[in-house]
Amino acid sequence: MSAIDLDKPAGDALAERRSSDLRQAGIIVAVHLAFLLVWHLACEFLAIPTYILPSPAETFATLASSQYSWVSNSLVTAAEIFGGYGLGLIVGVALAVLFSWSPLLTVVLMPLFVTLNMIPKVALGPLFIVWFSYGIVPNIVIAFSICFFPILLTTVRGLREVEPDLLDLVKSLRGSRWQLFRKIQLPGALPYVFSGMKVGAILAVAGATVGEFIASERGLGYLMIQVQASLDTAAMLMAVILLTLIGVALYGLVLLLERLVVVQDERIS
Repeated sequence: MSAIDLDKPAGDALAERRSSDLRQAGIIVAVHLAFLLVWHLACEFLAIPTYILPSPAETFATLASSQYSWVSNSLVTAAEIFGGYGLGLIVGVALAVLFSWSPLLTVVLMPLFVTLNMIPKVALGPLFIVWFSYGIVPNIVIAFSICFFPILLTTVRGLREVEPDLLDLVKSLRGSRWQLFRKIQLPGALPYVFSGMKVGAILAVAGATVGEFIASERGLGYLMIQVQASLDTAAMLMAVILLTLIGVALYGLVLLLERLVVVQDERIS
């Protein structure tokens, strides 16, 4: 933090921060509106057939149709995304903590996790159908299998990024392993944890969608497969938009949580 920032009253600093956030939000909204405008103008002046690229108005008009069951399909997909992501976060962080406490466990299990992560998740789809049948569960497992590994890797790295002098200080004070973890390792690892969480949020959306393409009877991905046969491009685009909004909501929650628990200067973009 600069000397100028230190001289500012807390109220002025907070007001400036809020103003910066509002400007950033305004830019984000403006860019998205510009994208919609370009989309509309392209459909209008290039005379693109509807079955290739419907206009924004035609796409959003599908929300008024009950045949697509937008609400129920969106809720199913959201449950798969958030369920797989939550499971990946819990397992990834828990394993990273175990690895930081046991180098032997890292040597034994980390290569196995690397190998398993290299398996194409699409290839596991038929196996998941055999093991878990159709429904939400196999899609949650696929989302978990895709988003879990980045969270594990970044958290392991963060827990290892500890200053040797701090370790020596805690040991000289006869601090326990739990005190070392709670006071030193965990606070220092949080920026890395949230970096992995951001990547995992993106991958969880992809995992749930892939799962619905392979083994599902409900959800936005399943709906896209159904309307593809009739070239209902407007419904397919609307499903993509809703999938994106669910992913943006998850990513936004991660950013909000990071803002609450991590010091701004320590965040990793």
